[in-house]
Amino acid sequence: MLPFLQFFILWPLAGFLLSLWVPRKKERLLSGIAIGTVGAQVLGALVFAGWWWLNGRPTLDIKQVVLYQSPEFEFYIDFYFDNITAVFAVVGAVLALVIAIFSKFYMHRESGFKRFFTALLLFFTGYNLVVFAGNFETLFVGWEILGITSFLLIAFYRDRYLPVKNGFKVLSFYRLGDICLILAMWMCHHLWYKNIAFSEWSDVSAMQEMFQLHDVWVTTIGILILVAASIKSAQLPFFTWLPRAMEGPTTSSAIFYGSLSVHIGVFLLLRTYPFWEYSGLIKGLVISVGLLTSLVASSIARVQSSVKTQIAYSSIAQIGLMFIEVALGFHLLALLHFASNAFLRTYQLLVSPSVLSYRVHDMFFNFVPRRWTASGTALHRFRQALYILSVKEWNFDFWLHRYLWRPFKWIGNRMRFLNQRGAGVSMALVLMTGAGGIMFKDNIHIDWYTYAPEIFAGLSLLLLLKAFSERGDASNAWQLAFFSQIFTVLAILLDKDVRWQDVVFYLSGTVVAAVVGYVCLRRIRALEGNIDLNEYHGHSYEHAGLALVFLISCLGMAGFPISPTFIGVDLMFTHISAHNLVLVFLSALNLLFLELTLLRIYTRIFLGQHKKTYHPIAFKSS
Repeated sequence: MLPFLQFFILWPLAGFLLSLWVPRKKERLLSGIAIGTVGAQVLGALVFAGWWWLNGRPTLDIKQVVLYQSPEFEFYIDFYFDNITAVFAVVGAVLALVIAIFSKFYMHRESGFKRFFTALLLFFTGYNLVVFAGNFETLFVGWEILGITSFLLIAFYRDRYLPVKNGFKVLSFYRLGDICLILAMWMCHHLWYKNIAFSEWSDVSAMQEMFQLHDVWVTTIGILILVAASIKSAQLPFFTWLPRAMEGPTTSSAIFYGSLSVHIGVFLLLRTYPFWEYSGLIKGLVISVGLLTSLVASSIARVQSSVKTQIAYSSIAQIGLMFIEVALGFHLLALLHFASNAFLRTYQLLVSPSVLSYRVHDMFFNFVPRRWTASGTALHRFRQALYILSVKEWNFDFWLHRYLWRPFKWIGNRMRFLNQRGAGVSMALVLMTGAGGIMFKDNIHIDWYTYAPEIFAGLSLLLLLKAFSERGDASNAWQLAFFSQIFTVLAILLDKDVRWQDVVFYLSGTVVAAVVGYVCLRRIRALEGNIDLNEYHGHSYEHAGLALVFLISCLGMAGFPISPTFIGVDLMFTHISAHNLVLVFLSALNLLFLELTLLRIYTRIFLGQHKKTYHPIAFKSS
């Protein structure tokens, strides 16, 4: 039954592709496809898990297909099955089926009925790719799909301000976690000189030897994995995005932020545990993050006025305890904890509207004011201070915005000279200089190449930061984002001899997506006139097809797994020398702000309240 592992990926993918062709008015057919797809997945998961249990619970690992191969690089899809996969696959399928059945009635006659169910099936495909992944590359494909479907479902009510704004905020944190995973993959490539499979980490003696020989690298990879897991599971200090993600429909909140997506960080720690289990520092950090998150999130949950926010912070606190269980080696307990917490939070979120109405009704007739207590004692002052901090969510959202994102926006706002007429000529001259340096390497002094890669990577980052903070014409931001990718490629070519086939493979998806996206922007300008980025335009209301094509262009250019650029990103990082940490850091920042810049253009032009006053204006929040 080993070949049947691919069924758990291909089946939900087939359901997603089928749902794309169904007209949006066919609600019964759309929900039937989703329920039938997930129902078959539940049956298949239970049968496969039963067969696997009766046969002694062997660890299954199958290399499915090699997508790209070169003398120094191999990108392949690998599927893996063990007790961790079994629990996450069965729990995920059952909960997805419950949500699909519930959503058939809950989303009835919603204008975005089809969007919801197609996004749900795409999410389910990405979730299965993550839990069945046998290597980092396969896991990262599913990881990216989870991120974009989260953004789409948070911004489901796309004619409202807060859902769109909070969806982009969540995406920015998710992208930071993506970059941490990419850096961990890059370091693993240079440790093993190949794409490492998770099954190879089960060799205890080899892992102990690797830790002794490369303890700094192993510790750094462990920290990057911890940061990625903390972001995905909303742990300290990144937990403030989770309650903002509740702007989407209640059913998507239940499956994403109550049950499945929010537990992917726990899965990542469980899957990579054999790699960092010999590092006391990493174990201590995981325990510290889990403990502090549990304490802080519990205090915040007790003072929230919104029932969905209370559930969100309660779930965060429980996931913090799971982090501790994983670090201490209690993996069976962590799996049981995951299953129970996922089912509980899904139930709580689905019934929360009904419970809230009952509580409001009960409050009108049975409310009893709290008794007055003596003030002035140290305990009372401590409780009051804790209350104020909890109401303000310990100001983590403010500090993250001020010290994580605002410095980059400040730099971008200082790049005003790029708006001047001669900026294009200057960029062309710099590009010609870089291209000449590559073509005449043998005739140029070697010292120039010591700093050239970092210079071009820094210029690429400056272009992206300018595009990220752009408030003027969207076409200018789009062009800056495209030229930044040319600078990034030049930086890597100047650092190391790279095959031209690899460069063409990377740029093929980028160039096509850039051209299509630019044509979409020109078209929307011809139809609507102004496309500045100083406000939300909401043009998806009247130009839904154009919005979809532009979104696909953004994803293709950013390296989403729908174009060769996705593999090309991993390929380009592999070519960066192991000693050139400055270049890899700048390249990682480029990838971070590339997707944020492109999707910021998409949200500003096509989402939000429609700028035309004769259309209905929605409330700010859902």
